[in-house]
This record gives sequence, structure tokens and C-alpha cells, in this order.
Amino acid sequence: MHKIDLRKQLPHLWKASATKPVLLEVPALGFLMVDGEGDPNTSAAFQEAIEALYGLSYTLKFTSKMGGGADWKVLGLEGLWWADGPEAFRTRRKDEWRWTLMIAQPDVVTAEMVEAAAETLRQKKDPAALDRVRLERFEEGLSAQILHIGPYSEEGPTIERLQAFIRDEGHEPAGKHHEIYLSDARRTAPEKLKTILRHPVE
Repeated sequence: MHKIDLRKQLPHLWKASATKPVLLEVPALGFLMVDGEGDPNTSAAFQEAIEALYGLSYTLKFTSKMGGGADWKVLGLEGLWWADGPEAFRTRRKDEWRWTLMIAQPDVVTAEMVEAAAETLRQKKDPAALDRVRLERFEEGLSAQILHIGPYSEEGPTIERLQAFIRDEGHEPAGKHHEIYLSDARRTAPEKLKTILRHPVE
């Protein structure tokens, strides 16, 4: 059976240049999502969200495949970031940060499939954040994005370049800051981490 791979079907969503920001239209996609808040470096909830998202994503894939249904490539982690005020980011008061961690899912995934996979995962491992995972359709529309290479803590100048590009193109930022993690932080040196930074515009 053909394996679904969203990164091949929609390659522009998971590719970006580190030197030239671009505008692109981001369609609606299904995501498994978990909301939370607090410092991602120290928050137990942050790690629990990652565990639940990957656990459920792989359980969905394998239960579908083993049941004779569709098969697909499990994609990587993404995150939406915001705070009540911009100062929380400028001064890096990470305990005030809010986030939604998420993993994109193919259109074949339904709420019923998620519910069944969650019950299977609960019986095997029961991740702490499993009950907080939801399936949601998310659409950003017209957005700007750029590739950041290096530690997450050094994204500031890249974000400033992206914001300047947005305004130079006659737009204003809208919505939430979106990060798409192309590297596994557990296995990649900080200076080699690759992260797409995306922001919807209006």
C-alpha cells in the first residue's frame, strides 16, 4: 500500500531558506495538539506533552496499518508560542510562555481513530498527558517563514529578520509564532539545530 508522506506532498511547508524569507499559503491540516505553559527547559508538562504526542501518533499509524488501513510517515514536532505580553519573550521570562505542541496528521485520521488509538496506548503505557491530546484542524493561511540554524535560545535575530520581511512586504504579523523542528535536539549539536520559524500575516 502507498505510504502517505505529507512532507513530500507539501514540501514547501517543511523547507525554508536561512538567507531568504518567503511568503507562502499554508492550507488547513489536521494536528494532534497539547496545550501548556511554562519554561520548556524545566516544565514536566512540556516533556509529558511530547511523550503523549509521539506515543499517540505512532499508535495511530500502526493500528491503521495493521488493520489494513492507510500507512503514513509520522512527522516531527511543531510548536505554537505566545505570551500575554511581548515583554515575556524579549526578557525571556520563560515561566510565562504559553505553547501548543503538535504533530501533523494525514487527512485519513479521524476523531474515532484517535479515540481508539488512545485507548490502546492507555492500556500499554498511559502517558501522563494523553487525556490532554486533541485532534484539531488548523489553518494559518498566508504566512512568512525562514530557517533558523543554531540553538533555540539564539532565534532572536532570525525572528527580527522575519518580522522585518513581513513589514517590507506590506503585511503585519498575525496569529502565533510557529516553530517547526527539523532536528532531533537529543541527537543534534545545538549549533546545528534546524528550525523553521513561521508567522501568519495579514
